[in-house]
Amino acid sequence: MTEPCALTATEARRLIGDKKLSPVELLDSCIARIEAVNPTVNAICGTGFDRARDEAKEAEAAVQRGDRLGVLHGLPLGVKDLLDTEGLLTTFGSPLFKDNVPDKDHSLVAELRKAGAIVFCKTNTPEFGAGANTTNPVWGATGNPFDPKRICGGSSGGSGVALATNMMPIATGSDSGGSLRIPAAFNGVVAHRSTPGIVPNEKHNFGYTTFSVLGAMARNVDDMLLMHSAIVRHDPVDPLSAPKNITDYTTAKEVDLSTLKVAVSEDLGFAPVDNRIRETFRDRVKIFSPAFRECIERDPDLGTVDRTNWILRSQTFLANHRDNYQNNREALGPNVRSNYEAGLEIPADEIAWAHQEQTNLYRNMQSFFDDVDILIVPTVPVPPFPVEQLYCDEINGQKLDNYVIWLSLTYGLTIPGNPVTAIPCGLEPTGTPFGLQICGKHHDDGFVMGVARALERIFETDPRTARPIPDIAGLSK
Repeated sequence: MTEPCALTATEARRLIGDKKLSPVELLDSCIARIEAVNPTVNAICGTGFDRARDEAKEAEAAVQRGDRLGVLHGLPLGVKDLLDTEGLLTTFGSPLFKDNVPDKDHSLVAELRKAGAIVFCKTNTPEFGAGANTTNPVWGATGNPFDPKRICGGSSGGSGVALATNMMPIATGSDSGGSLRIPAAFNGVVAHRSTPGIVPNEKHNFGYTTFSVLGAMARNVDDMLLMHSAIVRHDPVDPLSAPKNITDYTTAKEVDLSTLKVAVSEDLGFAPVDNRIRETFRDRVKIFSPAFRECIERDPDLGTVDRTNWILRSQTFLANHRDNYQNNREALGPNVRSNYEAGLEIPADEIAWAHQEQTNLYRNMQSFFDDVDILIVPTVPVPPFPVEQLYCDEINGQKLDNYVIWLSLTYGLTIPGNPVTAIPCGLEPTGTPFGLQICGKHHDDGFVMGVARALERIFETDPRTARPIPDIAGLSK
């Protein structure tokens, strides 16, 4: 019999609404899974189990009373440890905040609670979300559930691992250079990086930016959509947020892949990619390309994105960490310090160039989609490496210039700001999950998610492409 924690979010919510599954039973099953597996993978940091149990009992009572139920009613939710949770420890992975207990929820958390989700724990992240190895001096490293000695990606790594191991049905994430998509790929789960402004964020220090996007993570596209539907809204506190037809961004369109022209790219035309990942991608293209009307190899024009990303990224670090750096520099980790100090050294004319170039890159991506319907790219250019290694510094024997270059396949799509859904597609040669990015036009989120769902249905019928499942029994031992 399937344990409640292993149910999809969609199925669990249906059973709760039909009075066939108790929110208390579901929560207890998720907590039991955390207690069994988390000592091995270290995905969960702060916990609020007692309060969550009280909320689960009230959720059960609401079902029995026949109350109107939210779309996420009774579903246990993990919140990335970069978002404030009222009454629940929120450290940002930094010793500076190791005792921080917020008195108010981040607006995204508040919306998820309003939709009926039960916040019961925080998921691990790198310090302030800097980098894609989920490790920090407060909680330590999170291991990959397919090989705990290797990284799980980041910065939403704790969420990715928790979902892959059925600790929860839904979890929050955020994405600047790939922080939703990379852990989705390394752990065999799903995430969506939306068009900026679709999911508002009142914490932006730079409001007019494509960088940080909040988003939903789940084990399949329908579950991700269920959660995504609860967080898309208009909020005037975010400068990029505007009144919209919400259903355009929360409903996956039914897509007939056989009518579409798809472009595939191994490296976006500029990114260093491990030869094993190139071969895996070519193999997957041979499998899925017959589903489309036409499949062509084509790279978007993103030739200046490396420098553009480094400059703009460094400016966000200056804005976000000025006080911490000036007052507590030695308490900051190397990723935060290096990005901040790089920002101090960049002259004004280069900053102006980077902003202009970002606009050019945006326009290049828009014109790219004049001739193709969708772009499919690998998510991560390397297999996961040992957790002790802070970042990947070499690909195919070539040394990399800084700690973010190995994230180029994801930040290459961050800079123009296009919507991207990340989905799993079997395993790569070292035995960990392999993932794809499905990218489309600005504001065409519903179409992008629809293509991802159609591909997911194809993938699940083939053992070479089906979503991989970690060995829960082995992790529990």
